[in-house]
Amino acid sequence: MKKNPEVDLRRTYKKALELGLIGSLLINLFILYGARGVGVEVQEFENNIVEIKAEEIPPTEQVKRPPPPARPSVPVPTEDEDVPEDETIDATEIDFDDIPAPPEAPIVDESSNVFVAFDEQPQPIGGFRAIQKNLDYPEIARKAGIEGRVIVNVLIDVDGRVADTAILKSLGHSGCDDAAIKAIRAVRWIPAKQRDRPVKVWVGIPVIFKLK
Repeated sequence: MKKNPEVDLRRTYKKALELGLIGSLLINLFILYGARGVGVEVQEFENNIVEIKAEEIPPTEQVKRPPPPARPSVPVPTEDEDVPEDETIDATEIDFDDIPAPPEAPIVDESSNVFVAFDEQPQPIGGFRAIQKNLDYPEIARKAGIEGRVIVNVLIDVDGRVADTAILKSLGHSGCDDAAIKAIRAVRWIPAKQRDRPVKVWVGIPVIFKLK
């Protein structure tokens, strides 16, 4: 079987290689000539240089602490006669029979601390205005311009009489405390009642001192 000379690859290989090289050269020439018209913009970048300084760190100084104080020595009994006198402690004997007895507890009047329940609290006859009407403002307090409130703890008897008084809140040495007690004692009282029966109770009464 004879080969067709038109389709013989060995004969056309050299021509195809030459044509490929010529084509590639032409393509490169077109690219080079076309690149001449392209403008290139040059940008400048700032180069910020950070300067790092190395500092010498002084060595730390070690502070020597003073030694802790010595622990106190504990005396130990001994029968050695060669122990110095400045290192010995004289024996002490305590006679517990000579210790005085503790003082007796003071007698406390518990009548002012006893709470008595009541249904109706004591009321001054004429109201608390009657106490203020009987109030004699001390001249010393008036000249000094002292104003305020004195609270008096008052023991009202079953008969409506003031049996006892005690100052709960004072205005000092101005005479107001005595004036408040005097005004309270000058008023008759309706006693407190428990189940419709009069009882003896303590009650706190405020007395107001105010200059007009």
